[in-house]
Amino acid sequence: MSKIQKRRHDSGDEKVSILRRHLVERVPVSDLCEHYHISPAVFYRWQKEFFEKGGSVFQSSLSSNQGSEKRIVVLETKLVQKNEVLAELMAEHLKLKKTLGVL
Repeated sequence: MSKIQKRRHDSGDEKVSILRRHLVERVPVSDLCEHYHISPAVFYRWQKEFFEKGGSVFQSSLSSNQGSEKRIVVLETKLVQKNEVLAELMAEHLKLKKTLGVL
């Protein structure tokens, strides 16, 4: 019987952890590949992707903060408008009650 290997689906955190062991802890690639049952080609592909897309992590956090700030400003503006409309409606409601003699 031949061994059929299932395709690995490592999470991003697992991949970064493996890369970190090599880059920070200086564990040889051959040892990591043997321990995690991956080929060196897979390891080097992960490393290439990591370095190519690493900068986007910092850019996306900056742009998401700017997007959040913009959304907060829009929501605050809507809240102010809503409060103004409610104040007008309450004033008209009181005026109507006075004319009807309810108050």
